[in-house]
Amino acid sequence: MSYFFIESQTTNLVKYQIPFDINTFKSGHVVFSGALGKHPNDTNKVVLISDPHNNNTRYYEFDRGDIGLIEKQPNIINSDGEDFAMVLLWIKAGSIATQSSVFIV
Repeated sequence: MSYFFIESQTTNLVKYQIPFDINTFKSGHVVFSGALGKHPNDTNKVVLISDPHNNNTRYYEFDRGDIGLIEKQPNIINSDGEDFAMVLLWIKAGSIATQSSVFIV
């Protein structure tokens, strides 16, 4: 199985083949699914868009240091033909994150 980690000092994904017990890893992490993006202002944070092809979606902000693992998922394509790279983002349990959602006032 292939896993992806964010290199320190960059936002590049680097592929590693690492043998480890995923069940032990899961007990200390929480998984989030979505399209990974760069934070607009803070290079130490990443943004995860939970449902990128939907106008009413949730956005998560995580510190890069709290990411334990990034697992590549199949891409999704919306009705306009836009392609989104999806990932599972494993965040250390107990980390502070921000969740935002769009709503009509």
